Amino acid sequence: MAGRKIPVYTAFMNGLTKGHERSVKAKKNIILSGVIKGISIAISLVLVPLTIHYVNPTKYGIWLTLSSIIGWFSFFDIGLGNGMRNKFAEAMAKGEHEQAKVYVSTTYAILSIIIGIVLGIFFVVNQFVDWTKILNTPADMARELSLLATIVFTFFSIRFVLNLVTTIMTANQEPAKASFFNLLGSFLSLAVIFVLTKTTQGNLVYLGLALGFTPIVVLTASTLWYYKHDYRLYAPSFRYVRFKYARNLMTLGIKFFIIQVASIVIYQTSNIIIAQLFGPEQVTPYNIAYKYFSVVPMGFGIIITPFWSAFTESWVKKDINWIKNTMRKLILIWGIFSAGALIMLVFSGFVYRMWVGKEIIVPVSVSIVMFAYVVLNAWCGIYSHFLNGVGKIKLQLYSGIFGAVINIPLAIYLGKQLGIYGVLLSTTILAVISAIWSPIQYNKLINNKAEGIWNK
Repeated sequence: MAGRKIPVYTAFMNGLTKGHERSVKAKKNIILSGVIKGISIAISLVLVPLTIHYVNPTKYGIWLTLSSIIGWFSFFDIGLGNGMRNKFAEAMAKGEHEQAKVYVSTTYAILSIIIGIVLGIFFVVNQFVDWTKILNTPADMARELSLLATIVFTFFSIRFVLNLVTTIMTANQEPAKASFFNLLGSFLSLAVIFVLTKTTQGNLVYLGLALGFTPIVVLTASTLWYYKHDYRLYAPSFRYVRFKYARNLMTLGIKFFIIQVASIVIYQTSNIIIAQLFGPEQVTPYNIAYKYFSVVPMGFGIIITPFWSAFTESWVKKDINWIKNTMRKLILIWGIFSAGALIMLVFSGFVYRMWVGKEIIVPVSVSIVMFAYVVLNAWCGIYSHFLNGVGKIKLQLYSGIFGAVINIPLAIYLGKQLGIYGVLLSTTILAVISAIWSPIQYNKLINNKAEGIWNK
């Protein structure tokens, strides 16, 4: 037995260190991210029933819906984060370290100004917003929901800026480091919620404080640490802020911005539509299915995340063979994940009962459509990471706009006809469209046959 372990270990290490430098870096990050993400998924699965037990299913649905609405404001970075990600990766590929620092400093400056303005506007407007009508809740919850919205939006905005350090890590093909901080935030959130269940009655404001503040603590500590150590060469500085480079960042960033807005409309409106059509209590079973099947895109995301910036580097260096080989391997891995998702579907009913109990019923139809959605989403993710990495996103832009325009009316129509699974069916239909055109564009680009919209 002992004699057999050495060859296995040796083979593993050889496989890990064999190949192109960027492939080796990607493999190491995938393994580390896999371990970290696996723990994060376990924590998130424990957090769901714990939170439901703390506030009750209806209030949990209210929390999910409000969080979705606040999440819409992620588009206020006007694509700067993704724009910086690509520009930073390009500068690193060319060895232009000072230029990379300029992009980092300028992004922090612009984003801080934007978020400051948005926060000020929100504090004024929030006084006149009736959250009870938006969330379809009793009128006596008005004050509580207004305070909750203020807490969630404030913490979300601060986190928005602090998250840039993880964007830089990902741009430098080190997503495992970014995943680690998410893990710490999740663990801290779990600990705080557990304490709340033992010391307080179910309270949405306390929940907002717990889940909003804990990631801020982790991100602040990581920002200070890494800019003093690993990323000290790229630490943001007022001396390196160049607003003239805003155009460079925003030329590509504005396209990402529109895609982000479209994605929010397509993927983040389901909770609100369900709450309006069927009541906030129906958001909970929908979210249970989403949380369960999200293991697939989260796991697959671990695999593909390092390749966005790796594709940028390889495209700049015209290493086409590496791109082709990598894409073939990613498609094979997608097939394995899809088979895993099918197994999850077969056992979904049993898992739901063991996980959240018999009180919350998740319709089989919801699980089936959710399965289709996550498989299609993962497929599209392969090609979007390549297209985003090389900056050929105009077709993705138009597709996103089209999806954003028709998603809400289609989701409302299908929801009224079919129930809550009809809302998700709308999103799934749009995913089918992306799943068709994105590999076509990839093949045209990689074979140097892309013209017109296919090459923009």
